[in-house]
Amino acid sequence: MKVLLVFAHPAPRSLNGSLRDVAVHELSAQGHEVQVSDLYAINWKASVDRGDFPTLRKAARLMVPGASRAEYEAGTLTADVRAEQQKMLWADGLILQFPLWWFSMPAILKGWVDRVYSYRFGYGVGEHSERKWGDRYGEGTFAGKRAMLIVTAGGWESHYSQRGINGPIEDLLFPINHGILHYPGFDVLPAFVAYKMDLLSAEEFEPVAARLRDRMREFFTTAPIAYRRQNGGDYSIPGCELHDGRERRGAGGFALHIAGQSGHEQGNGTLMESMEY
Repeated sequence: MKVLLVFAHPAPRSLNGSLRDVAVHELSAQGHEVQVSDLYAINWKASVDRGDFPTLRKAARLMVPGASRAEYEAGTLTADVRAEQQKMLWADGLILQFPLWWFSMPAILKGWVDRVYSYRFGYGVGEHSERKWGDRYGEGTFAGKRAMLIVTAGGWESHYSQRGINGPIEDLLFPINHGILHYPGFDVLPAFVAYKMDLLSAEEFEPVAARLRDRMREFFTTAPIAYRRQNGGDYSIPGCELHDGRERRGAGGFALHIAGQSGHEQGNGTLMESMEY
């Protein structure tokens, strides 16, 4: 199988870089082909601007979705974007690896998503009607492929628990897991999260690396998060609201969109146990 790892950390010799090497080595040892897009090493352009749309007339107003669609359909997106899109189509699995900065991914990785996920590639796919609202959330360009996050955090695990001051880690990562990965069709695996990375000693690194090796060995067999499919009957179309009675009692917020999960169970049950913190 083939895996694309998108790496977003400015220091290649960091603990994050060491975890990247562990992941690549283990995937390769399992017989998988691996490509790495090191965004800082290639000086990835993070901002979307007129330069991303070479055929856009100088006098034309920049409306990003329309311009993105025109360039994608004409095959005239910039070379760097087209190269990353080809890697994504090549891969059976995608890994996004990054440090948790201000409760999200670094800007360079968000910019990779903004530019690579062009109209008709990452979004704007499929029929939009009274019967079906696009190929998204379980359908789309990457349906049948797998994705997961490798995330490092400086804070303690307890800081990201259900009662932790930072909020539950699964809630913080929901916009990425559900919005960036599940939206265009990926089956999303529970994230691998490593805590206290700023304070980690050499002796403490090896158990973290061992857990990551386990996750890489199980990358193509781990059960994905049971996100509901938008067009699978659970949601109204085109309103895209969950039908009454589909949730378990007491469920709310992000937990509504995980089949069979209540808010309490999402934080303290099988999902958390499978996240290998």
